[in-house]
Amino acid sequence: MSTTRLSRSIPFWVLVGGSVVAIAGGAYLLISKLTTMASTLTDGTATGVEVYAGQIWAVLGAILIGAGLVGLTLALVLGALNSAVAPAVDAVVVEPWEEDVVEVAAPVTASEPVVSSEPVVASEPVVASEPVVETDATPNTDAPRA
Repeated sequence: MSTTRLSRSIPFWVLVGGSVVAIAGGAYLLISKLTTMASTLTDGTATGVEVYAGQIWAVLGAILIGAGLVGLTLALVLGALNSAVAPAVDAVVVEPWEEDVVEVAAPVTASEPVVSSEPVVASEPVVASEPVVETDATPNTDAPRA
């Protein structure tokens, strides 16, 4: 059973990278919208778009930061589980060594070929008593068989 290292896992690095990008993007949205809203409210030049729409963008930034933190936490848990759980090792069956006993046999010597004194007579060919009749592949049940 072969297990890959977590550092070589593409989905793991996609999770880590996506989490970092989500945190960075959320932080940018949150900080930029809250800064704009705070400066316009103190100046007295705030409009409804800056105040009410800015709040929604700031909430979206906070949600992105939270999702990124959850992703990084999940990556940390995966790394901890991967290092805590030892990979299963295949059991190797070791059979006891037995020496093979080789028995030496006496060498076989070629003897003279056996020659029979009787001549070889071919036997008579076998002849069928009934002639073979070829028929179609589908038998005709009405016709008598030969």
